[in-house]
Amino acid sequence: MSEPAPQSDRIPSIALRAPAPANAAAPLSPTRIDVRNVNAFYGAKQALFDVNLHIPDNAVTAFIGASGCGKSTLLRCLNRMNDTIPGARVDGQILMDGVDINSADIDAVSVRTRIGMVFQKPSPFPMSIYDNIAYGPRTHKLTSSKAELDELVERSLRRAALWEEAKDRLDKSGLGLSGGQQQRLCIARALAVSPAVILMDEPCSALDPVATAHIEQLIEDIRKHTCIVIVTHSMAQAARISQITAFFNMGQLIESAPTADLFTAPKLEQTQDYITGRFG
Repeated sequence: MSEPAPQSDRIPSIALRAPAPANAAAPLSPTRIDVRNVNAFYGAKQALFDVNLHIPDNAVTAFIGASGCGKSTLLRCLNRMNDTIPGARVDGQILMDGVDINSADIDAVSVRTRIGMVFQKPSPFPMSIYDNIAYGPRTHKLTSSKAELDELVERSLRRAALWEEAKDRLDKSGLGLSGGQQQRLCIARALAVSPAVILMDEPCSALDPVATAHIEQLIEDIRKHTCIVIVTHSMAQAARISQITAFFNMGQLIESAPTADLFTAPKLEQTQDYITGRFG
């Protein structure tokens, strides 16, 4: 993990919001992230085409679509993970609380502190459960004493519904947990730095149905006070856990709407064809 940016470089938590583009759908609730005319490129290949999307706070926004449709590319754009890919380029604006995260004066590390990421495969650090959670707070100097850090570790594990299973083995390796427990540990690790947004890239694809149910319940609990964006290949999962669903195809955002509306009354034939299995 990179060193944190100085406090003065961090993204302001409150800022004036620019007016929304005319072709963007109205948000479900107060907007946390505005995606404005975003195009993404990997070298000469264009992966996203003129994407506009409101991502509301205190809600789950699900990205669906066939493999290679651009949903994971957009997810990585939301916390500048594409910065790490040689030749990658993002045009347009991604505004968090009105601030463009791609501005030259915004440090990528500060973006990733406020916009956490949980990956498809559980990825605990090769260290104790306690140290997995404490890593971010230590790096960013979020606590001033051992007692304060202990409290933060416990609170993060409780929020991730892992405390009861882990409290007697905090000094044991996180790699010794089951797959579902490891994914909850990764979520607790993300929560420990109090992100405003959590991005999840297929967080249940490597898990069994019981572990998936635990993660989905956890997502429902967390979204009450956090903005969550999830990429999923499972339309059933999107229907279960999200409030907004955005359907992508061939690098374009085809349609976004409240989840119940998109699955029961899509406005576009292309969306209807996808959710009924005619293609994809």
